[in-house]
Amino acid sequence: MIQGYYPAGIKGVDADYVAVLAGNPNTGKSTVFNALTGLNQHTGNWPGKTVAHARGYYRHRGKTVIIVDLPGTYSLSANSPEEEVARDFICFGQPDVTVVIADATCLERNLNLVLQVLEITPKAVVCLNLMDEAEKKGLRLDAERLADELGIPVVPTAAHTGRGIKQLKDRIHAVALNEILPRPKPVTYGKELEAAVQQLEASLQSIYVDGISRRWLALRLLEGDPSVVEAIRQYNLAEGRQGGPCGSEYSADYRPGRRTGAGAEKAIRGRA
Repeated sequence: MIQGYYPAGIKGVDADYVAVLAGNPNTGKSTVFNALTGLNQHTGNWPGKTVAHARGYYRHRGKTVIIVDLPGTYSLSANSPEEEVARDFICFGQPDVTVVIADATCLERNLNLVLQVLEITPKAVVCLNLMDEAEKKGLRLDAERLADELGIPVVPTAAHTGRGIKQLKDRIHAVALNEILPRPKPVTYGKELEAAVQQLEASLQSIYVDGISRRWLALRLLEGDPSVVEAIRQYNLAEGRQGGPCGSEYSADYRPGRRTGAGAEKAIRGRA
């Protein structure tokens, strides 16, 4: 967990690791958070934002775990303050585990966020919540098959009854301490886009983005997302690194669809 970018600590709590909860609205994410933390909760706003957040903690298998409840969001495209907060914490805060809460009654719609998270970090767990509601609708979900397809642990839960919460804590613990090493299967795109991603990734090798997926960063730059350039600059400043991206160079070098490697280093370093 990177300290100082988005501090996740709780005063008086000496945590062994940090996990975050991400998920679409109305997936029962807050219920999962309550089931994990009980009454050990703190609320507030993200630094410099009007977006609220909740933090809590619990002990499991001799370890103290801080849980950060991210804003509900449908994607990590940073088109809203909530999406920006969720993206930045997962990417730049680098939590030890990201738990993506998915609604078992409409799984396909929720998998979009799961796949976006896996482009940022392999250290993830899917919490397949509302299983009891899915069963009432006659839906049958094969959690083991889904885990195999995604390459990460999947835990079925019905958080409002406590079903599956112990198993979820077990998987969070195992991923955080590297007892389980998730191996997500990457999403592949068309040949032209993959060639552009590889070219841009190569240019990013010399840039300080420690722990951040360069493939994810390349995809966001090719997508034409100016907010990620500013986020990288803030990350480097928080880590005590000089330089960073500047908006004018971003707009010149990363119009959507333009493939360029030489501009990547200028954009991130802020060099002329």
